[in-house]
Amino acid sequence: MRELSLHLLDLAENAVTAGARRVSITVEESPAEDRLTIRVADDGRGLPEEKLRRLEDPFVTTRTTRRVGLGLSLLAAAARRAGGALRVRSAPGEGTEVCAEFRFHHIDRAPLGDVPATIAVLIAGYPTVDFVYRHRIEEREIVLDTRELRAGGEGMDPADPAVADAVARWLRDRLRPPARSKEEDADAQADR
Repeated sequence: MRELSLHLLDLAENAVTAGARRVSITVEESPAEDRLTIRVADDGRGLPEEKLRRLEDPFVTTRTTRRVGLGLSLLAAAARRAGGALRVRSAPGEGTEVCAEFRFHHIDRAPLGDVPATIAVLIAGYPTVDFVYRHRIEEREIVLDTRELRAGGEGMDPADPAVADAVARWLRDRLRPPARSKEEDADAQADR
C-alpha cells in the first residue's frame, strides 16, 4: 500500500470483521521528535496466541473468505523500512491493538495519505460502529467521536454521502496548519 491511510482503512475493517463495536484510531505526528505513530485499537474478538505469534506471515489469516492476509505483513515491512516497528497486542475476548511507528523524516516513509477521507469512508461504510479518531500534530489535537456526532445530529444518517463529505471537510479544515502571522513569516524567512 502506497499510503499509510490505506493501512488504517485495512486495520479498521479487520476490526469490524472481528466483531468490534468500537474502533479507536490514533495518528500522532511529531516532526520535532522524528516520530509518526499510527494506532488502531478495537473491542473485537481478539486473537489467540498461536495466530498472534505468526501475524506477519501472509499465509496466516483469520479470514474465511481467502487464505492470504497481507495487511499486517505489509504494514510491518513499511514500518521497518522507515526505521520503525510494528507491535500488536491481543487476547481472545479482549480486542486487538496494532501500533506502527515510523521515523517521521525517513526518506522511505510512506506518505500519510488522505486520512480524513479514510475516516469518512469508515463512518459511512459502518454506520453502527463507534469510531473515535484522534490526530495529534505536535501540541494540537483533533478528536472526532461518532457517538458525539450521532448525539448532536438528530436523525443524522452516517451512511449518507453528504455526511461523509462534511466529516472529511471538517477534518481537513482542522488538520490544516494554523495560519502564521506576518511576524512569524518574517522570522521564518530570516532563518533561511
